[in-house]
Amino acid sequence: MKMRAISQDALGGPEVLKTVEVDRPTPGPTEVLVRVHAAGVNPTDWKTRTSGGLNRMEPPFVLGWDVSGVVEQVGLGTTIYQPGDEVFGMLRYPQGNGAYAEYVSAPARHFAPKPPNLDHTQAAAIPLAALTAWQALVDTAGLKEGQRVLVHAAAGGVGHFAVQIAKARGAYVIGTASAAKHELLRDLGADELVDYRSEDFAEVVRDVDVVVETIGGDYGQRSLRTLREGGTIVSLALGLMDAGLHARAAERGIRSAAMLVEPDHAAMKALAALAKAGKLRAVLAAVLPLADAAKAHELGESDRTTGKIVLSVRQ
Repeated sequence: MKMRAISQDALGGPEVLKTVEVDRPTPGPTEVLVRVHAAGVNPTDWKTRTSGGLNRMEPPFVLGWDVSGVVEQVGLGTTIYQPGDEVFGMLRYPQGNGAYAEYVSAPARHFAPKPPNLDHTQAAAIPLAALTAWQALVDTAGLKEGQRVLVHAAAGGVGHFAVQIAKARGAYVIGTASAAKHELLRDLGADELVDYRSEDFAEVVRDVDVVVETIGGDYGQRSLRTLREGGTIVSLALGLMDAGLHARAAERGIRSAAMLVEPDHAAMKALAALAKAGKLRAVLAAVLPLADAAKAHELGESDRTTGKIVLSVRQ
């Protein structure tokens, strides 16, 4: 059977993304076939479109890691889902891909039950960015109640989830963002905000326990000045990270970690619980039909969006 997907025959700009017909995948043992209703769009998508990504993939390939949809078929040995179940999750990163399509097949435990209070568009915006924030704050930094957290690019895809997750876990949350985004971030739970355009965060923020560093360049080194001894900085912009950051952090008694997101069934269930309780929501910058994937990439690369872009696959 065939399905629609967005593919590319060459690396390059948004114009390389085309609607094609490809074979529908078949779920293997412990996998599920999901009928995709919506697919999230992330910066890693357009970076992979241009360069082949961390794995230097060669075209043709189908982009996308964020999925929300309905289980169509289960593979041998799969017991946690049945056809008809609504699920959301992240495909294996960075090796797997394929969310810009009508169907995807992936390990069952890469998904979690979709919160009933979210539609598929809202759910598809969550997995990759929110998992990144969760794994940075909870698994890597070991965030505890009452600690102080600094989130850079707090209105971005990862940042706005990090603000909400940190707040839900009882932290005091400081964010860097342009002044126009401060009202939104206060609504999401930020306690203190720094306009990076008019203030140097490294001069005004102190006694932080955890920094979520999403930008790279000199942000890591400057962030060390805000951290207490024994604090942790988690760098997410690996390709742009200062090569000497780990050594300088160690000199100051600070832990420095660099991480990539990975599928995580337990964390997906935790995020689903937060969303169901009204403590986690995706801010949607735009929702576009699957055929407009190139427009979605153009919008994302403009750097003028707040929150997440989502492709509606089944309208």
